Amino acid sequence: MLDQSTDEPEESLHRLAFEAAPVGLACLAGPDRRVVAVNPHLCALLGAAPADLIGRRVADLAHPSDGERAAAAPAEAHEACWHRRDGSAAWVTIRPGPVRNGRQVLAVEAARDGGAALRAEQTRLALASAGLGDWSWNAADGRITLSDRAAEILDRPAGPSGTWAELKPAIDRDDLERARAVVQDAVAKAIPYAFDFRYRRARDSHLLWISARGRASFGPEGALASMVGVVQDVTAREEARRALHDREQRLRVATSVAALGIFEWHVLDDQALWENERMWEIFGRRPQDGTISMSEFFREVMHPEDKAAFRDAVAAALRGEGVLHATGRIRRASDGLWRTIEMAGRFERDTPGGLPRRLIGVVADITDRRLAEERQTLLIRELHHRVKNTLATVQAIVGSTARTASSIDSFYEAFVGRIMSLAHTHSVLTEDVWQTASLRGLLENELRPYADGTMAAGARGRITLEGPAVDLASEIAVPIGMAIHELTTNAAKYGALAGRSGRVRIRWSVESEGGRTLLRFSWRESGGPPVAPPTRQGFGSRLLQRVLTTQVQAEVTIDYAPDGLRLTMLAPLPARNVALNPLATL
Repeated sequence: MLDQSTDEPEESLHRLAFEAAPVGLACLAGPDRRVVAVNPHLCALLGAAPADLIGRRVADLAHPSDGERAAAAPAEAHEACWHRRDGSAAWVTIRPGPVRNGRQVLAVEAARDGGAALRAEQTRLALASAGLGDWSWNAADGRITLSDRAAEILDRPAGPSGTWAELKPAIDRDDLERARAVVQDAVAKAIPYAFDFRYRRARDSHLLWISARGRASFGPEGALASMVGVVQDVTAREEARRALHDREQRLRVATSVAALGIFEWHVLDDQALWENERMWEIFGRRPQDGTISMSEFFREVMHPEDKAAFRDAVAAALRGEGVLHATGRIRRASDGLWRTIEMAGRFERDTPGGLPRRLIGVVADITDRRLAEERQTLLIRELHHRVKNTLATVQAIVGSTARTASSIDSFYEAFVGRIMSLAHTHSVLTEDVWQTASLRGLLENELRPYADGTMAAGARGRITLEGPAVDLASEIAVPIGMAIHELTTNAAKYGALAGRSGRVRIRWSVESEGGRTLLRFSWRESGGPPVAPPTRQGFGSRLLQRVLTTQVQAEVTIDYAPDGLRLTMLAPLPARNVALNPLATL
């Protein structure tokens, strides 16, 4: 086993002494301290054949953590951890001899004082107390050796517990491919590696998350000789991480569905962090524009009328429990529109009662909700007013119809007709988002039973409607609808619609006068029985004269010409209430 260069007796004695030495001996040569000879005792100690050791650097025999020290060739005796051929650790005491002619002999024996073994055991106990189990892999036979803790984690026997091929089926397939790529890259670069993988425990099929770390050792010519490392059960950590991730995802989904912006405001440096896209949308900014500080928020974005109340809310939160609730209007940067926002959050402090460190909160754009609330309030007031007027109208219809009716049948006919006309007008108003009624629609509803075809202008039918589209606001639609009903009923009983030859021509237009918008309405009958002024004023006449004048502020002129009744009305059209439009925005 000793490299022999002479046959002289003295050299032969040296060779015999080298081979028969009761301790392991290794002869090193060259600047990289490669093994050129070993004796049988060292081969037995490491469980290796001479061919496994000769040609290797002494640093290759040592544990990776001891490799640099071994390569540095300490001159004094020391303890080290070397690897046996099967990959297991061997704690040894090394006594280096002097260097002669570029060669050095190392005396290697198992650590006898128990110090190395004790430290190894202490190391394993320390690893186990940290939840780590150590392992080693020998490239020669492919066997894996596990410590007690590693065996417990992987649910395998301690010591040499099988090969890598036997362990692979328990590892998730996707993680196995990823781990293989990580290890191959680390081996190629001679660096440590680490990866996490899912592992199916054999005894109960429970899925674990395992964290593995390791490093490769290389033999002669750089061939892979072994690997050592540690494993740790990180299932609890991974489940906690995934639970936190799931909670964050649920929070993001919830805030996204609720259209909430998430932000942080760092108090001391007055810097804001916007956590999601909704914040940028609410403020009408782009990520490249950057966020805004609280001072910029009050100076440039907040509506002047809302600044004081908003500041008071922030101050109250700082003085109290740290909970902020504030509402105000902001100018959106993208289009300059004023939007109403609601901000809620909590101030975090370094210590109880200490200075506030940051504000974490959410922002909601409640503009549409506020508009809807205002519209609902207005509609309720409109409903109350309309119900009051309707009840008064019904009361007037009952009284006047009763006074003018000649019999129960005539009372019923007149009363039902008027109530149905009133109900139709209210139905039209309710269905329209603006709470308006079409003038043409009211006319067509009343006159359709008497038409002999289309009622369009120039159609030469019994009834002609001619005029632009006009939508009547609720306050004038009801009285005008009642007036149209009375005119139609009167024409059907006594006027142009009482016979087949009669004609009714209705024309209207919209005019402007003195800053007001006026409706000019004309009703003209012809071809019916001769007309004479009534001897007494009935309900229809009173409605035309009084209701239109009082409720509509209209100027009404009625001419009982012999060839047919003529009515002219000039009524102001009230402006639309924008708040009643659900599509209106600030």
